[in-house]
Amino acid sequence: MLKKIALWLLWIGFSTYAFLLAPPDQPDTLELIQKLSTGQWENINPLIVSLFNIMGIWPLIYSCLMFFDGRGQKTPAWLFSTLSFGVGAFAILPYLGWRQPNPNFSGKKNLFLNILDSRILGIALTVGTILLLIYGLKNGDWKDFIQQWQSSRFIHVMSLDFCLLCLLFPTLLGDDMSRRGMEKSPWYWIALIPLLGPLIYLSVRSPLLPADISTISNQQEATFNN
Repeated sequence: MLKKIALWLLWIGFSTYAFLLAPPDQPDTLELIQKLSTGQWENINPLIVSLFNIMGIWPLIYSCLMFFDGRGQKTPAWLFSTLSFGVGAFAILPYLGWRQPNPNFSGKKNLFLNILDSRILGIALTVGTILLLIYGLKNGDWKDFIQQWQSSRFIHVMSLDFCLLCLLFPTLLGDDMSRRGMEKSPWYWIALIPLLGPLIYLSVRSPLLPADISTISNQQEATFNN
């Protein structure tokens, strides 16, 4: 219960800060978002380009856990996962606040879930992220980035959103490892490394272990009663 309260307080605090206390919007924000979304990156700081694209990878990382975690939940994980592509942690936090512990997976995997469960997807996301990091860190202008972080709500909130997504990942990690029989795996500690840890975990995690539906129902009933 304390964990849920903390998650909701974090969501309220982050939302309040983002809309009321963060630096103001800039007149060219919509134009900047449009250029970033369509690949028109000329004259845009590579650090901002890299961060923007990595913020598109984070929802995919969370989807690789949330769509399995959502099986058996009353809260529709697909809805919050989809919304996170647009608003990041603003959508992830409510799901984390509503979900119940779910260390098992019932039923069969369809094609979509098989793709999310694939190590190939994890490796592809890892390679893409590393290339973006190299591009941003090698060519980026840190002085300009700091100046924009201090003056632009879009850059400021996007940066904090990135940090928050790094912080929240362990909330889903334990149950995902349990679903795969990896409870005592040392990969847990590697997965805690910001950004690259979750990507490495997706690249090496064991295939999903479907569990008997009746067993899951009994475990979930015991969880709710507690």
